[in-house]
Amino acid sequence: MRKKWLGIALMVFTMFLTGCMEGRTSARTEVTVDGESEDELQDDELSEDKASTDEEQQEEDQSSATDADDSSGAVTEEDVLADDSFPDDDVVFTGGTQKKMLHFVDVFQNHYEVEINPNIEATPYDDQCFFSEGNKVMYEDANYTSRQGVDVSHHQGAIDWARVKAAGYDFAFIRIGYRGYGTTGSVNLDREFYNNLKGAQVAGIDVGVYFFSQAISKEEAIEEAEFVLDALKGVALELPVVFDPENILDDVARTDNVSGEQFTENTIAFCERIRQAGYEPMIYSNMLWEAYTLDLEQLSAYPVWYADYEPLPQTPYHYVFWQYNNKATVPGISGETDVNLQMMPRA
Repeated sequence: MRKKWLGIALMVFTMFLTGCMEGRTSARTEVTVDGESEDELQDDELSEDKASTDEEQQEEDQSSATDADDSSGAVTEEDVLADDSFPDDDVVFTGGTQKKMLHFVDVFQNHYEVEINPNIEATPYDDQCFFSEGNKVMYEDANYTSRQGVDVSHHQGAIDWARVKAAGYDFAFIRIGYRGYGTTGSVNLDREFYNNLKGAQVAGIDVGVYFFSQAISKEEAIEEAEFVLDALKGVALELPVVFDPENILDDVARTDNVSGEQFTENTIAFCERIRQAGYEPMIYSNMLWEAYTLDLEQLSAYPVWYADYEPLPQTPYHYVFWQYNNKATVPGISGETDVNLQMMPRA
């Protein structure tokens, strides 16, 4: 048994040496990132000419354990129990059936354990191939490279996009609008959207947009998609249109009683309307939403923008963008902003 696991360890080590970039001083660089809740609202979205008891408050939520393959056959319960090198809390046997489990934490360091769904596409990325350069997280292996980007709304104020580009940020997700989380749930345009869109594109930055959703039905989700399409006016985008549904943790919200099934239906409705108009849809998520809210099997047609402020992404599932820091300092942007990593297949 020990020889078998030593052989597996040697194989994994060899794969790492050939798969990751050579010359790293550390195979797995710890990246220190300050984070707040993926589901935390930061301030109100009150219109300047309106103050009512039914405020349309909102703000964007900027709220694997994988086992080594055993070529000699499936790992048995006896293998796990007999070998200390196999983490006994990563595999659970129920009625003789082996299940992989994921252990993760939220931004408050609360611990969770969920079964990994084998029917959902797994992440292809190797944790050991993430590394840091200054305050940026990067990724390089034999199959993927990466690039840096930001996501912004009017809360970042006027942005000097030329400085952002010069600082090494090549893409941006710009908030196009939001639905308030009060009972009325009015749909609103982000007041800096057109300035940000023009400024980023003139600076040579690839642009996608996102809509902060508080839809409680498919009809409202389609209404949000129509609003996005009207605001875009047919402008070409280099990156997807993102559906961003979120929980409101620090206030009563119109979505408080919306089920995971309904959120999933809303996501499909929004994304399909966006696709019909010729844009690529994408969904914004975090590990709590992937584990407990969204049905990722039904959403497999859409790429994922994943938010996680731990040193490494905790999701066992596939994603294209990783929002890894919501308190970054970026030249050209006043105050703190979110920064992201795009995972890009090598040609």
